[in-house]
Amino acid sequence: MNKITPDHLSRSAYVYVRQSTPDQLVNNPESRPRQYALATRARLLGWESVIDDDLGRSGGRHSASRL
Repeated sequence: MNKITPDHLSRSAYVYVRQSTPDQLVNNPESRPRQYALATRARLLGWESVIDDDLGRSGGRHSASRL
């Protein structure tokens, strides 16, 4: 039995591998291939809309400051 239903596939898939800073992107290069592999897997499972576009931006200058 397939656990992924047409209802699931009608929604976007969001792949998020957290890399907060450009420094983390440089010093933790394994995260980028993992993120791309997860996005590829989502497409293979049937999602047409896969969003994986945050690397290095969530904790950068352009995001909200953290306390």
